[in-house]
Amino acid sequence: MKTKLASLTQKTALLVLLENVGHIHGLNLPRWMRAIIDFISEAYAKFILRLYGAHRRYDRVVILEDAEANGKLLASTLLDLSQTYEIDIFLLVHGLEKGLVGFRGKPIKGETFGPLLDRVLGHPLNLRVVYGLNCYGSSLAETWQALGAKAVCGANGVNWFPEPGLSGFLLAWFSGRSFTQSVAQSNRAMLWVGRRLLGEEHVGVKSSTLHVFGAGANLKAPKTNDVKGA
Repeated sequence: MKTKLASLTQKTALLVLLENVGHIHGLNLPRWMRAIIDFISEAYAKFILRLYGAHRRYDRVVILEDAEANGKLLASTLLDLSQTYEIDIFLLVHGLEKGLVGFRGKPIKGETFGPLLDRVLGHPLNLRVVYGLNCYGSSLAETWQALGAKAVCGANGVNWFPEPGLSGFLLAWFSGRSFTQSVAQSNRAMLWVGRRLLGEEHVGVKSSTLHVFGAGANLKAPKTNDVKGA
């Protein structure tokens, strides 16, 4: 499977994997409460993506949520988009070691990434950055880089503070800062809250820190006037 080289296209796409499932780390919530949290959190994420300008920056924005947040559709969407666009990925989902948590808690792991890696062997996808709020996101950094990502971020453990981390990242990213700088802003926002709620030495503060893998210092969000499509 061959993909167009990134240098041959100026079009950019944002792929958002969005699924909350209503889970809060350490709490066993009833199903009805998880459903409410799931709905509110996903609606909020879509709202702030629009608020900070995602739809004005990218030629195309694709959001896989609810039943569409599954491994099969994630893989096929990546393959399809890579034919035309350079892709940035936002992983607004829960995670586990070397995996993501999709619709109704179904893992997205090796059964998705293994065949996808085989499919693009020698012809990596047109990926730029992968911003992941998923727990244990750093365990997938090597996989995303093998798929073609130039820079990836992820936490080593449980991410206790996906918000205000996401807002901090989006504000910096769409203000023209580099991926590395934007992740640093995300960390500052998360850690400011975490240290005040949990204390400086709490394990959740350290495990929530996002680490950057790859060369993100020169990668920035597309400019508004660069957008060619809808």
